[in-house]
Amino acid sequence: MFYIGSHLSFSKGYEGLGKEALNIGANTFQFFTRSPRGGKAKPLDLDDVAKLNAIIEANDFKHILAHAPYTLNACSDKPHTREYAEEVMRDDIYRMSFIKGSLYNFHPGSHVGQGVEPAVVMISDMLNRVLDPNQETIVLLETMAGKGSEVGRTFEELKEIIDRVEVKEKLGVCWDTCHLYDAGYDLVNDLDGVIAEFDRIIGLNKLHAIHINDSKNPFKSHKDRHEKIGQGSLGLDAFVNIINHPKLRHLPFYLETPQDDNDGYRQEIELLRQNRK
Repeated sequence: MFYIGSHLSFSKGYEGLGKEALNIGANTFQFFTRSPRGGKAKPLDLDDVAKLNAIIEANDFKHILAHAPYTLNACSDKPHTREYAEEVMRDDIYRMSFIKGSLYNFHPGSHVGQGVEPAVVMISDMLNRVLDPNQETIVLLETMAGKGSEVGRTFEELKEIIDRVEVKEKLGVCWDTCHLYDAGYDLVNDLDGVIAEFDRIIGLNKLHAIHINDSKNPFKSHKDRHEKIGQGSLGLDAFVNIINHPKLRHLPFYLETPQDDNDGYRQEIELLRQNRK
Protein backbone atom coordinates (compact mmCIF):
# COMPACT_ATOMS: atom_id res chain seq x y z
CA MET A 1 0.00 0.00 0.00
CA PHE A 2 1.22 3.50 -0.90
CA TYR A 3 0.49 5.74 2.10
CA ILE A 4 0.67 9.35 0.98
CA GLY A 5 -0.76 12.49 2.56
CA SER A 6 0.06 16.05 3.49
CA HIS A 7 0.13 18.46 6.37
CA LEU A 8 -3.44 19.52 7.19
CA SER A 9 -4.88 22.28 9.35
CA PHE A 10 -6.44 21.27 12.67
CA SER A 11 -8.87 24.21 12.51
CA LYS A 12 -11.87 21.95 11.88
CA GLY A 13 -10.98 19.37 14.51
CA TYR A 14 -10.18 15.67 14.30
CA GLU A 15 -13.12 14.68 12.11
CA GLY A 16 -12.31 17.62 9.86
CA LEU A 17 -8.79 16.26 9.39
CA GLY A 18 -10.15 12.93 8.22
CA LYS A 19 -12.64 14.51 5.84
CA GLU A 20 -10.01 16.83 4.35
CA ALA A 21 -7.62 13.92 3.86
CA LEU A 22 -10.32 12.08 1.90
CA ASN A 23 -11.00 15.24 -0.10
CA ILE A 24 -7.41 15.47 -1.34
CA GLY A 25 -7.05 11.76 -2.10
CA ALA A 26 -4.82 10.99 0.89
CA ASN A 27 -4.80 7.88 3.05
CA THR A 28 -2.68 9.37 5.82
CA PHE A 29 -1.86 12.89 7.04
CA GLN A 30 0.15 15.06 9.40
CA PHE A 31 -1.10 17.84 11.66
CA PHE A 32 -0.06 20.11 14.51
CA THR A 33 -1.76 19.26 17.80
CA ARG A 34 -1.47 22.95 18.71
CA SER A 35 -0.17 26.14 17.11
CA PRO A 36 3.25 25.59 15.48
CA ARG A 37 4.37 28.58 17.55
CA GLY A 38 3.47 26.71 20.74
CA GLY A 39 1.00 27.46 23.50
CA LYS A 40 -1.80 25.31 24.87
CA ALA A 41 -3.69 22.81 22.77
CA LYS A 42 -7.46 22.91 22.48
CA PRO A 43 -9.36 20.76 24.99
CA LEU A 44 -9.37 17.12 23.92
CA ASP A 45 -12.76 16.16 22.43
CA LEU A 46 -12.96 12.36 22.56
CA ASP A 47 -16.20 12.28 20.58
CA ASP A 48 -14.44 14.15 17.78
CA VAL A 49 -11.48 11.75 17.99
CA ALA A 50 -13.90 8.81 17.72
CA LYS A 51 -15.29 10.28 14.50
CA LEU A 52 -11.77 10.50 13.08
CA ASN A 53 -11.06 6.92 14.11
CA ALA A 54 -14.20 5.83 12.28
CA ILE A 55 -12.91 7.51 9.10
CA ILE A 56 -9.49 5.93 9.59
CA GLU A 57 -10.98 2.43 9.94
CA ALA A 58 -13.45 2.79 7.09
CA ASN A 59 -10.82 4.04 4.64
CA ASP A 60 -7.76 2.03 5.70
CA PHE A 61 -5.82 5.07 6.84
CA LYS A 62 -2.60 4.38 8.73
CA HIS A 63 0.38 6.17 10.29
CA ILE A 64 -1.37 9.38 11.38
CA LEU A 65 1.46 11.75 12.29
CA ALA A 66 1.36 14.62 14.76
CA HIS A 67 4.07 17.28 14.50
CA ALA A 68 5.37 19.03 17.60
CA PRO A 69 5.39 22.84 17.60
CA TYR A 70 8.54 24.42 16.18
CA THR A 71 9.13 26.16 19.52
CA LEU A 72 9.72 22.82 21.27
CA ASN A 73 13.42 22.89 22.13
CA ALA A 74 14.59 20.21 24.53
CA CYS A 75 18.19 21.50 24.45
CA SER A 76 17.57 25.21 25.02
CA ASP A 77 19.88 27.14 27.33
CA LYS A 78 16.76 28.30 29.18
CA PRO A 79 15.34 25.88 31.80
CA HIS A 80 11.75 27.06 31.32
CA THR A 81 11.97 26.34 27.57
CA ARG A 82 13.21 22.82 28.26
CA GLU A 83 10.42 22.33 30.79
CA TYR A 84 7.87 23.52 28.23
CA ALA A 85 9.24 21.01 25.68
CA GLU A 86 8.78 18.14 28.10
CA GLU A 87 5.30 19.26 29.12
CA VAL A 88 4.17 19.58 25.49
CA MET A 89 5.57 16.22 24.47
CA ARG A 90 3.91 14.44 27.38
CA ASP A 91 0.57 16.05 26.55
CA ASP A 92 0.87 15.37 22.82
CA ILE A 93 1.75 11.70 23.31
CA TYR A 94 -1.27 11.37 25.58
CA ARG A 95 -3.50 12.95 22.92
CA MET A 96 -2.12 10.69 20.21
CA SER A 97 -2.76 7.61 22.37
CA PHE A 98 -6.41 7.82 21.27
CA ILE A 99 -5.43 7.37 17.59
CA LYS A 100 -4.33 3.82 16.83
CA GLY A 101 -0.88 3.30 15.31
CA SER A 102 0.03 6.99 15.53
CA LEU A 103 3.39 8.70 15.16
CA TYR A 104 4.75 11.87 16.76
CA ASN A 105 7.50 13.89 15.10
CA PHE A 106 9.72 16.61 16.58
CA HIS A 107 12.75 18.68 15.67
CA PRO A 108 15.55 17.65 18.04
CA GLY A 109 16.25 21.30 18.87
CA SER A 110 18.92 24.00 18.71
CA HIS A 111 21.81 24.06 21.16
CA VAL A 112 22.11 27.88 20.87
CA GLY A 113 25.87 27.84 21.36
CA GLN A 114 26.12 25.21 24.09
CA GLY A 115 27.47 22.59 21.70
CA VAL A 116 26.12 19.35 20.28
CA GLU A 117 27.24 17.04 23.08
CA PRO A 118 25.43 18.84 25.94
CA ALA A 119 22.40 19.15 23.66
CA VAL A 120 22.36 15.40 22.98
CA VAL A 121 22.37 14.76 26.73
CA MET A 122 19.46 17.16 27.34
CA ILE A 123 17.36 15.74 24.49
CA SER A 124 17.93 12.12 25.45
CA ASP A 125 17.36 12.84 29.14
CA MET A 126 13.99 14.38 28.31
CA LEU A 127 13.06 11.38 26.17
CA ASN A 128 14.04 9.05 29.01
CA ARG A 129 11.62 10.87 31.29
CA VAL A 130 8.80 10.98 28.73
CA LEU A 131 8.87 7.70 26.81
CA ASP A 132 6.91 4.82 28.31
CA PRO A 133 7.38 1.21 27.14
CA ASN A 134 3.58 0.80 27.26
CA GLN A 135 2.76 3.71 24.95
CA GLU A 136 1.62 2.90 21.41
CA THR A 137 2.71 6.13 19.72
CA ILE A 138 6.20 6.05 18.19
CA VAL A 139 8.18 9.28 18.67
CA LEU A 140 10.33 10.36 15.73
CA LEU A 141 13.45 12.52 15.57
CA GLU A 142 13.40 14.57 12.37
CA THR A 143 16.49 14.95 10.19
CA MET A 144 17.51 18.61 10.04
CA ALA A 145 19.11 20.84 7.38
CA GLY A 146 21.86 22.12 9.68
CA LYS A 147 21.03 25.82 9.79
CA GLY A 148 22.25 27.72 12.82
CA SER A 149 22.82 25.48 15.83
CA GLU A 150 20.32 22.77 14.88
CA VAL A 151 20.92 19.33 16.32
CA GLY A 152 20.22 16.37 14.04
CA ARG A 153 22.00 17.58 10.91
CA THR A 154 23.83 14.25 10.60
CA PHE A 155 22.87 10.62 11.11
CA GLU A 156 25.64 10.44 13.70
CA GLU A 157 24.02 13.15 15.84
CA LEU A 158 20.68 11.34 15.75
CA LYS A 159 22.40 8.07 16.68
CA GLU A 160 23.99 9.73 19.72
CA ILE A 161 20.51 10.62 20.97
CA ILE A 162 19.05 7.18 20.22
CA ASP A 163 21.97 5.40 21.92
CA ARG A 164 21.28 7.25 25.18
CA VAL A 165 17.52 6.55 25.19
CA GLU A 166 16.36 3.58 27.28
CA VAL A 167 12.99 2.85 25.63
CA LYS A 168 14.45 2.56 22.15
CA GLU A 169 11.50 0.62 20.76
CA LYS A 170 9.35 3.77 21.04
CA LEU A 171 11.86 6.02 19.26
CA GLY A 172 12.57 6.32 15.54
CA VAL A 173 13.50 8.74 12.78
CA CYS A 174 11.59 10.76 10.19
CA TRP A 175 13.51 11.75 7.07
CA ASP A 176 12.82 15.15 5.53
CA THR A 177 14.01 15.09 1.92
CA CYS A 178 14.56 18.87 1.75
CA HIS A 179 16.48 18.83 5.04
CA LEU A 180 18.60 15.83 4.05
CA TYR A 181 19.56 17.34 0.69
CA ASP A 182 20.30 20.73 2.24
CA ALA A 183 22.38 18.99 4.93
CA GLY A 184 24.57 17.29 2.33
CA TYR A 185 22.98 13.88 1.78
CA ASP A 186 22.76 13.50 -2.00
CA LEU A 187 19.32 12.00 -2.58
CA VAL A 188 19.51 12.98 -6.25
CA ASN A 189 22.73 11.29 -7.37
CA ASP A 190 23.36 8.75 -4.60
CA LEU A 191 20.09 7.60 -3.04
CA ASP A 192 21.41 4.08 -2.53
CA GLY A 193 24.47 5.48 -0.78
CA VAL A 194 22.37 7.63 1.58
CA ILE A 195 20.15 4.66 2.44
CA ALA A 196 23.20 2.46 3.07
CA GLU A 197 24.80 5.11 5.27
CA PHE A 198 21.64 5.49 7.35
CA ASP A 199 21.36 1.73 7.70
CA ARG A 200 24.99 1.44 8.79
CA ILE A 201 24.81 4.25 11.35
CA ILE A 202 21.26 4.00 12.72
CA GLY A 203 19.48 1.08 11.03
CA LEU A 204 16.62 1.14 8.54
CA ASN A 205 14.37 -0.46 11.15
CA LYS A 206 14.41 2.95 12.88
CA LEU A 207 13.11 4.83 9.80
CA HIS A 208 9.33 5.18 10.23
CA ALA A 209 8.28 8.08 7.97
CA ILE A 210 9.38 10.53 5.27
CA HIS A 211 8.52 14.21 4.84
CA ILE A 212 8.61 14.53 1.07
CA ASN A 213 9.60 18.06 0.03
CA ASP A 214 11.63 19.61 -2.76
CA SER A 215 14.15 22.34 -1.87
CA LYS A 216 14.40 25.95 -2.98
CA ASN A 217 18.15 25.86 -2.36
CA PRO A 218 21.09 23.95 -3.84
CA PHE A 219 22.71 20.85 -2.43
CA LYS A 220 24.38 21.24 0.99
CA SER A 221 23.08 24.80 1.44
CA HIS A 222 21.91 24.28 5.06
CA LYS A 223 18.96 26.59 4.35
CA ASP A 224 15.73 24.57 4.89
CA ARG A 225 13.31 26.17 2.44
CA HIS A 226 10.75 23.74 1.05
CA GLU A 227 9.59 23.78 -2.57
CA LYS A 228 6.82 22.06 -4.50
CA ILE A 229 7.57 18.58 -5.82
CA GLY A 230 9.61 18.73 -9.01
CA GLN A 231 10.08 22.51 -8.88
CA GLY A 232 13.20 22.64 -6.73
CA SER A 233 16.78 21.45 -6.71
CA LEU A 234 15.89 17.78 -6.18
CA GLY A 235 13.55 17.48 -9.17
CA LEU A 236 10.74 15.05 -9.90
CA ASP A 237 12.97 12.12 -10.87
CA ALA A 238 14.51 12.07 -7.39
CA PHE A 239 11.06 11.71 -5.81
CA VAL A 240 10.03 8.99 -8.24
CA ASN A 241 13.13 7.08 -7.14
CA ILE A 242 12.43 7.69 -3.44
CA ILE A 243 8.79 6.58 -3.40
CA ASN A 244 9.61 3.48 -5.45
CA HIS A 245 12.83 2.43 -3.75
CA PRO A 246 12.43 -1.13 -2.41
CA LYS A 247 13.83 -0.11 0.98
CA LEU A 248 11.60 2.98 1.32
CA ARG A 249 8.36 2.26 -0.53
CA HIS A 250 6.62 0.70 2.49
CA LEU A 251 6.96 3.92 4.50
CA PRO A 252 4.31 6.66 4.82
CA PHE A 253 5.06 9.92 2.97
CA TYR A 254 3.89 13.38 4.07
CA LEU A 255 3.95 16.51 1.91
CA GLU A 256 4.99 19.79 3.56
CA THR A 257 5.37 21.75 0.34
CA PRO A 258 4.36 25.44 0.11
CA GLN A 259 0.75 25.56 -1.11
CA ASP A 260 -1.90 28.27 -1.26
CA ASP A 261 -4.57 25.73 -0.33
CA ASN A 262 -5.18 21.98 -0.15
CA ASP A 263 -5.86 21.79 -3.90
CA GLY A 264 -2.09 22.01 -4.35
CA TYR A 265 -1.65 18.98 -2.10
CA ARG A 266 -4.34 17.13 -4.05
CA GLN A 267 -2.43 17.73 -7.28
CA GLU A 268 0.87 16.62 -5.78
CA ILE A 269 -0.66 13.46 -4.31
CA GLU A 270 -2.07 12.62 -7.72
CA LEU A 271 1.31 13.33 -9.34
CA LEU A 272 3.09 11.00 -6.95
CA ARG A 273 0.43 8.29 -7.32
CA GLN A 274 0.85 8.44 -11.11
CA ASN A 275 4.58 7.84 -10.65
CA ARG A 276 4.24 4.99 -8.18
CA LYS A 277 5.39 1.76 -9.85
